[in-house]
Amino acid sequence: MGIISWIILGLLAGAIAKFLLPGRDPGGFIGTTLIGVAGAFIGGWISARWLDHPVAKDFYDGATWAAAIGGSLVLLIAYRLLFGNSRN
Repeated sequence: MGIISWIILGLLAGAIAKFLLPGRDPGGFIGTTLIGVAGAFIGGWISARWLDHPVAKDFYDGATWAAAIGGSLVLLIAYRLLFGNSRN
């Protein structure tokens, strides 16, 4: 996958993670993209390191999407634990 594909995957994974875990988080278009891209890398690393399932470099691979969304959820939960849950 190229860099543009990772950015698109990150944007979509970040948006899906924010949909699954609603609330006020670091947001906007750029925040969502950064959380998604970082989540994709974290999810891929977790998948390869502890689940012994390296993520394919294919944009349409389900494991790639699951790892990206899972990593984005981990980042959102970590953000809320560190800086508080601001659902007000």
